[in-house]
Parts: sequence; C-alpha cells; structure tokens
Amino acid sequence: MRLAEPPREIAVVRMSALGDVIPVLPVVNALKRTYPEARITWVIQPLPYRLVHNHAAIDEFLIFRRYRGWSAWRGFTEIARSLRARRYDLVLDLQTAFKAGLVTGMLRAPVKIGMDRARAPELNWWFNTHHLPPRPMAHFQDEYLEYLEYLGIDPHPLEWGLRFTPAEEEAQREFFAGIDGPVCAVVVGTSWPEKNWFPERYAQVVDALALDFGFRCVLVGGPSAAERRMADEIKARAGVPPIDALGDDVRRLAYLLAGSKLVVSPDTGPLHMARAMDVPVVGLYGYTNPKRCGPYGKYQDLVVDGYALYPGEEYPVSQEYRPGGMERVTVEGVLEKVELAMERYVRVGG
Repeated sequence: MRLAEPPREIAVVRMSALGDVIPVLPVVNALKRTYPEARITWVIQPLPYRLVHNHAAIDEFLIFRRYRGWSAWRGFTEIARSLRARRYDLVLDLQTAFKAGLVTGMLRAPVKIGMDRARAPELNWWFNTHHLPPRPMAHFQDEYLEYLEYLGIDPHPLEWGLRFTPAEEEAQREFFAGIDGPVCAVVVGTSWPEKNWFPERYAQVVDALALDFGFRCVLVGGPSAAERRMADEIKARAGVPPIDALGDDVRRLAYLLAGSKLVVSPDTGPLHMARAMDVPVVGLYGYTNPKRCGPYGKYQDLVVDGYALYPGEEYPVSQEYRPGGMERVTVEGVLEKVELAMERYVRVGG
C-alpha cells in the first residue's frame, strides 16, 4: 500500500521478550530513514526496554507492564490511560498475540497493519485495519521486514543500531582489560527449560575452548535460579574454571557479548543480540526450528542443528517444537562449529 502522505506519528507494538524485539530494530531504523520527521513510539515491556531505551530511531517508549493471574487487566488499564489523548497516523502491530491486538485496538489511527489471519491465529488480525498478504511461514526477521515491503520501504541496509553510553564503554574496557586472551561468552540458559543444553556438555566445551582454542570463557546470563544452578554446575565440572559474569543488568550483558570474540548460545535473546552486534555466534538448536528463529542472514553456518531428526534432514520453516532435540546437540558438533568460526570469522589479534 501507499500512504496518502508521510506519517507524522507512528506507533510500533511489540511487547515480548528480548529475542523477539531484536528484529524490530531494522524495521524502526528503516522507518526513521524513510520518514525522518516522523515521531516513532514503541509499546514495549520493561526488560527489552532496558536494552533499547536509548535507541536513536525511537522518540518515545510506552511501557506495558505484564501482571500475573487476575491482575493481568492492570497492564491494559495502565496503557489505556497513557494512550487516551494520543493519535497516530500509522500503527505496525508486529506481534500476533491477542494481548498485542488489544493494545493495538486502543491505539487511535486510520491505518493499523498486522499479519494475515493464517499467521495471526489468536484473533490479533481483528484489531487491525490492514493485513499483510498471506505467505508461508518464514524466518521471523523476514516476517517483520514484510511490513516495510507492504509500505514500499526499502529495508536495506539492515541496521540494528544497539549502542552503548560512554560509561558502558568504559565499563566494558575495564572488564576485558582484566582478562588475558580472547573471550568466548557462553550463554548458560534460557527461560524455556526445553531449549537448555546440559552442564556436563557445556563444561567439556569450556575446557576445549580454553585448551584447544586459547579462549577465556565467560559465563553470561540472567539472574534466574535455573541459570545460577547451571553456571555453578558448569564451574564445578570444568577443568579450566570459566569466569562467572551472570547478572541482572541486560545492558551489561549486551556489552559483554559485544566485547567477546565468539559466543556460544542456545536459542535465546543473547544469541540474537550477538548477531545484531555482528559477533560470531555458535547457535545450539534442538527444541526450536533454526530456519524460523536462527541467527539471521549470517552465522547460520555456525548453527549446531539438533532440530534435525537425522543429519541432512530436510524440514520446513515451522513453529513446531521438538522435545528432546537438545540431546542431539553434541560436544563434538559444537566444537566443529567453533573450529569453523575460527576459520571464517574470528580474528583473535584484532
């Protein structure tokens, strides 16, 4: 479609987890390049907001707070109050969930673009005035870029635009200055137990990274009890103790990833953060489909594909989960991808 005139007020709705908001960044950058005078507002949840709060393309964030149980309505009433006097020219509903549809319905705008019905099964489509043409399921980054195509906007060059403050850059320098040798960041877990790998295998990889490739391994992740247990068990099993850098500061996590020469990670937000900052990442996939949610456009050759039921299996892009798939992610397979990363991407002396 072609808009009658350039929009002055644009709202973007994507309120989910870290890994889900990373692909929003090329979209908002392209919108800002195309409509430099437009004011862009992003409806977002608190944790991803902490990561992107200073993004250059976003003029305002509206925080949607998610509450549990019967208190869930509070998040919607809070956002409704903040939207009461606002008007937008264009809304992009980048999330197919029903809750995103409810928020989109509160936004006053003549044009609200969402997914087609087949790809928005939770009645999300009902809240939008325009819908993307039906297409087969694709990588989620490609689906986000469809919104730009629908508007006739060139998404290239793809830019994520994560940036650090001077204080964060100084903290990053201080952290890495205390480490002798190149760093491999190892992401210890996700919020989905089915996507997690195994501490005994991580420990073997950590030792090989140190002894065979000369890396200092740094364990990174969030503050959850599950991640804490995973990190403690990895340290207990590893012959070469890794550095423990778990914490609850997502900005610190980002600059630790950015300063690393290599990242090893299951399918979780930090993997996509590493890709967005162009850090080589070995992806551990078994439960989720890497064709749907693997690193986008680069480092796909570093994916350890436990999602495939057997080597060389041809499977379609889908949201099907494969329980037990992380069992097929082997230590040998990970180290093969580390070696490939060293050949193709990692510059230790740089």
